[in-house]
Amino acid sequence: MPRGTKVILAESCGISAWTKTAKVSVVLPDGSPKRYFLKCATGQGARALAEGEFHSASAIDAVVPGLVPKAAAWGEYYTGESQVYFFLGDFHDMDLSAAPEPVHFTFQIAELHRRGTSPNGMFGFPVPTVCGIMERTVIWEKSWAKSFTHQLKDVIKYDNETNGRWPEYDAACKQLIDVAIPKLLGALQSDGREITPTLIHGDLWEQNVGIDMETGETVIFDPGCTYAHNEMEFGTWRCSWAFHFNSPIYMRLYQRHFEPSEPVEEWDDRNRLYSIHPYLNDSAGHPGSVSRQIAYNDMLYLCEKYGPLDSLEKYNPEKDVSVTGAYVP
Repeated sequence: MPRGTKVILAESCGISAWTKTAKVSVVLPDGSPKRYFLKCATGQGARALAEGEFHSASAIDAVVPGLVPKAAAWGEYYTGESQVYFFLGDFHDMDLSAAPEPVHFTFQIAELHRRGTSPNGMFGFPVPTVCGIMERTVIWEKSWAKSFTHQLKDVIKYDNETNGRWPEYDAACKQLIDVAIPKLLGALQSDGREITPTLIHGDLWEQNVGIDMETGETVIFDPGCTYAHNEMEFGTWRCSWAFHFNSPIYMRLYQRHFEPSEPVEEWDDRNRLYSIHPYLNDSAGHPGSVSRQIAYNDMLYLCEKYGPLDSLEKYNPEKDVSVTGAYVP
């Protein structure tokens, strides 16, 4: 905070699975009131969470001002018992239950993707970021298939650490990584095709989107950015917990501004692949979640289509939420 700021009140605010959060009311040196949002984290992924959110929010705000709460700082302190990392940003009083207005919201996300270009033309990010508390591998890569594979291997490892090894699942993971991903994502950068690394929020689901109670504007928060294929942003919109963004109007309106990449006919398969990342991230963070079974079934679908292997189990459409429409909070 600016030197000379006087703290008036600090109170617990919001619900977070991985951090402690607070609203801090202050008087600035010029006498004006201001409210900050403070997030503190310890343990796994804590530094990447705080530092990554600061750089992610700063990058988004530089491209589409006002879309995220403005970041003020990140840092660390020691309590005597544990190392704590914190993120500090502007406070917004938000309604998290209302659906974003589709036309303007999808325009803003398209603008983020169009204008948020990679500083070096490569996929990755300058600092580690997280999805939940799971740290991403965001080293710079020219190949999108390689860049996505780094992130997928991360959540596979976290998931196995939480839920234990599963031989059939491990075999599907290996075939997906070794054969299916190079074919499906490799097609985006072959035969004269190119995709531009774009800035994505990285965890754009309903509980990270709110409506500002004072302005009525849509605000997105908790970003864990990467410069990625823009379509990766929407993997979570396919997931079983989606309740606004599974409506086709959001994707349809977004694609008016940002058309699907070539090959267009493989868009849904790429979306299925990108949904595996949030599913396994959810599985790693919530032991016993059905998300692991859903992700495994999606792997089998993609392997059957892009890397058939007789030793794998068969895809089951009755376990596919895109077929059944099942909702899992």
